[in-house]
Amino acid sequence: MRIALALVLLVGCSSGDAQTTEDSSPAEASPTEDGATETSTTEDGAIEDGATADTGTPPTGDASPPPDSSAPPADTALPPPPTGSLFEQPHPWTKDVSASPKSTESDAIINGLQAAGGWGGGSFRVDFSIEVLRATATTPYRDFTATSDFYSPDCDKVPMPVPVGGALEGESGYACAGDGDCHLIVVDSMTNKLYEMWRANISGTTFRGGCAAVWDLKKKYGSTLRGKGCSSADAAGFPITAMLGNADEVAAGKIDHALRFILPNARIQNGMYVAPATHSTGPTSGGPNTPPYGVRLRLRSGFAVDSLPNAGAKVVARALQKYGMFLADGGTITLTLQSDRFTTAKWSSSGLTSSSLTSLKVSDFEVVEMGPRVNWKADTDCTRNP
Repeated sequence: MRIALALVLLVGCSSGDAQTTEDSSPAEASPTEDGATETSTTEDGAIEDGATADTGTPPTGDASPPPDSSAPPADTALPPPPTGSLFEQPHPWTKDVSASPKSTESDAIINGLQAAGGWGGGSFRVDFSIEVLRATATTPYRDFTATSDFYSPDCDKVPMPVPVGGALEGESGYACAGDGDCHLIVVDSMTNKLYEMWRANISGTTFRGGCAAVWDLKKKYGSTLRGKGCSSADAAGFPITAMLGNADEVAAGKIDHALRFILPNARIQNGMYVAPATHSTGPTSGGPNTPPYGVRLRLRSGFAVDSLPNAGAKVVARALQKYGMFLADGGTITLTLQSDRFTTAKWSSSGLTSSSLTSLKVSDFEVVEMGPRVNWKADTDCTRNP
């Protein structure tokens, strides 16, 4: 078995129905509509320097607080560049698939997902909890102590940028007080790097962190991204930020990239992933016709976008028709969008709320561009790319 990671993408990871504490093994937690959670514990094998063997338990964090419209602190006043242009080179998430053929497996997978229960929580809802910060010339970089949520060789043990006045996913600051996914996500446009960390926790001079993944924004990544069989802050091995829609994009009238969605582990095909994903997880347990990690779903061209309740929902729906959405993590709240705390535009301006897209049914989607499945549970080794 390889030693793998559960990367913390700076955007704020919400993978695999799991909630953990610093001193315990990751536990799968799926918030229900009324806020309750169901948990099942997995085991970690400890390795050197606080890192642990990858059990396939993905990062989590499905809390969907109301969008935060408070003014950003000085060091984070400039929002990151739109996520569609985040990477300089084209990648699968920036490809227009509106004219791509429907997969021959589409009907079976859509029917399989419906039979398994459909979207988490029973409807297509939106999570706005992930923060994306931006480093400036004065942003300090800090070393961290790896916790049991750091996996090797998947994760990167490097100093992390910590912008003054920033915050973790689901938190008001850098302390992981709520014991959630607590993603730390920072774009450093001066060095062209994206830093994403899962389960960050900073209190005074103490900085403890789980899996961190560093992405080169100038690089053209191949079909295995950071490495075959390797995780990231997202369970599927993706850069979270690249697939986050934000309020600035919606205010401009378009999202030029695919989006990120999640499903409960029992509705994700057991141990399987397809490119461009590079990783699956231990808690997945879905049948052979449920979606594998990395599957791209596209909203049908005939869907009545104008029937949606507000301008923001219509912009998101058109992106789903043009670019689709990738299955990236395990959890309950279907679609992940960026918090508006550090953006110029606010979600309230577009009218988009957590419930604006609940009319989207599983049957309104189809599978496109699905390659061969890879059985991660048969070979859990992570082989990092140069």
